[in-house]
Amino acid sequence: MKKIALIGCTGSIGRQALDVVRRYPERFTVTALAANANGEAFRALREEFRPRIAFCAENRRGGQEEIDELFSDCDVALIAASGFAGLSYTLAAVRAGKTVALANKESLVCGGELVMAEAKRRGAEIVPVDSEHSAIFQALHFDRGAKFERLVLTASGGPFLRASEEELARVTAADALRHPTWKMGPKITVDSATLLNKGYEILEAKWLFGADLDRIEAVVHPESIVHSLVYFEDGAALAQLGYPDMGVPIQLALTYPDRLPCAAPLDLAALGALHFFPLPREKFPCFGLALQAGKEGGTAPTVLNGAAEIAVRAFLQGGITFPQIAETVEDALSRIPRTDAADFSVLEEADARARAVATRYIYGK
Repeated sequence: MKKIALIGCTGSIGRQALDVVRRYPERFTVTALAANANGEAFRALREEFRPRIAFCAENRRGGQEEIDELFSDCDVALIAASGFAGLSYTLAAVRAGKTVALANKESLVCGGELVMAEAKRRGAEIVPVDSEHSAIFQALHFDRGAKFERLVLTASGGPFLRASEEELARVTAADALRHPTWKMGPKITVDSATLLNKGYEILEAKWLFGADLDRIEAVVHPESIVHSLVYFEDGAALAQLGYPDMGVPIQLALTYPDRLPCAAPLDLAALGALHFFPLPREKFPCFGLALQAGKEGGTAPTVLNGAAEIAVRAFLQGGITFPQIAETVEDALSRIPRTDAADFSVLEEADARARAVATRYIYGK
C-alpha cells in the first residue's frame, strides 16, 4: 500500500487525487494532508482520511521542520500547492528522497536548477502530473532519460484564440475564466488565456526531460485531445491522446508504473477531426516573456512568476486590463537584474522583489 502525502489537498488537483484514493482504498493511504487555509473543506478531508499529519500553512509556527515532517512517512509526495509557495514543499520532498508527483509547475519554472540537482543527489524520482508532461513521460515509456529529437506541447489557445487585439483590451476576468476545454483554478485559467501557462510548461519540460529550449515548441490544438508529442531522430512521432480531463495524469502519477481503470476511452469516430495551428505569439506576449526568462535563467523565471502572480490577481479583481498582465511582467523583468539561482533564499528574495515591483507598477505604491 502506497503512503501519500498530499500538499494542496483542497485545490482542483488535490481533490481529484483524493478521488483516486477513494477509488482504490486497498492501494493507497493518506499519511499527510496540507492546505493553505484551515477552512471547512480542509477540516472535512482531515476527518475523512485521518492523516498522521494535517498541516495548515496559515497556522504555521515551527518553520521548515514542519514542512519536512510532512514527508517523514510517505512513499509518494503529491505537490499540488499553487504558485511559488509550492517550491519549498517540492524541495523538502526531494531532499527526503521521495517519489514526487509534481503538479506545481512553478517548482521547476522558478527552482528547476535546485530541484533537479537535489533530486539527483538524493535519488528522488519526479513524476509529472501536468497533462502535457505526463503525455511526454508516457511517450518515452516512463524513461525521462530516453533519447528524442524534439518535444511538441499542445495548447488549446484559450478563450481568446480568435480575439483581435482591440477585443483583448476589453475582455473581463469572467471572460478569461471561460476556458473552452479545461476546468481549472482561476490563476491557471487566466495563465492559459494569456498563454503564459504554455511558456511555463516549456520551461518545465526543459528541466524534466533535459532538453534545450530550442528543442521544445508549442502548437495550438483547440480540441485538447493530443496532449503532447515526442519526435525521434528517424522522423517518427509518438503522441498521447485523451479527453481534456486531469483524472488520468493524476491517477497515473500515483499508480505509476501501473495503469488502472480511470476514464472512458476515446471515441475517435465521434471526434471526427483534430486541428493544429501555429501559436500566435505576437498576440500573446506573455508566452514570449516566459521563453525570454527561461533563456536568461538564474532568477529571471522567478521574477517572471512573482510579477505574474501579482498581475493576475489584480486582473481577477478588476484592477488592470488583460494586456496589462504582460506589461506588468515585462516591467519587472526589465527592472530587476538577473542573478544566479544559488539557493532557495536567493529565489525567495527575487520573488519578493518581483512582487513589490509589480505592485508599484499596478498601484503606484
